[in-house]
Amino acid sequence: MAAPVEVGTKAEDFALPDETGTTRTLTELLADGPVVLFFYPAALSAGCTAEACHFRDLAAEFTAVGARPVGISGDSVERQQEFSGKHTLGMPLLSDADGTVRELFGVKRGFSLAPTKRATFVIAQDRTVLEVVRSELRMNTHADRALAALRAHQG
Repeated sequence: MAAPVEVGTKAEDFALPDETGTTRTLTELLADGPVVLFFYPAALSAGCTAEACHFRDLAAEFTAVGARPVGISGDSVERQQEFSGKHTLGMPLLSDADGTVRELFGVKRGFSLAPTKRATFVIAQDRTVLEVVRSELRMNTHADRALAALRAHQG
C-alpha cells in the first residue's frame, strides 16, 4: 500500500473519468490553481449530498481563492452524472470505479458497502498537500477547513 498522503507530501498524478466520461488528470485540474479533492463514500446518499452541496454553496469563496473543488468516489460515471445533475453541483465528479486513486490517497476502507472513506485533500499547484481533512460525520467541516487552509496559504 502507498504511503499515506499527508500535509507536506506531494500528491501523485492520476487520470479518471469525470461525470461526462471525459478523462481528467490531476495535472490538468491543477493548471488553473489549487484543487480541493474530496473523497466521498457514495453519490446521492444523504451525507455525501450534504457535503457536496456545501462545496457547491461555497463555490464563490473557492473561486475567490483561485481553487476548485473536485469530488471523487467509486461510483460509476453515470451515477456521478445523476448526482451532479440532481443537485446542480457544477464541479467535476470523478469516477474511481476500480479504487486505484482511493488506494493512492490512503482512503480505502476495508470490507464495507462504501469502500471510500470521507476525506479531503487541499492540493497546491505544485502538488504539495496543504491540508487533509478526515471526518466521517461532520460533512460541512470538509469545505470549511479546505477554505481556511487556502486562505492561510494565500496570506
